[in-house]
Amino acid sequence: MTRDFGEQTRSTALALIGQYGVDAEVIAVMRAAEYAAVGDLEALAAWDEILECLAAIEAGEAGARPIQ
Repeated sequence: MTRDFGEQTRSTALALIGQYGVDAEVIAVMRAAEYAAVGDLEALAAWDEILECLAAIEAGEAGARPIQ
């Protein structure tokens, strides 16, 4: 089943890939950990979704692709 990610989530995931390449997921995990450490659950949830989107993009799922 393909998940449909929001435009901001896809844009952030694609920007991370563009800037960090194969390390994009590592950067996203570090960012999520920063928010978890300070107890910002809303930001943590957003970064968890970005991580899911990165995995979906890597898997080639259509819902993760940018809007054309």
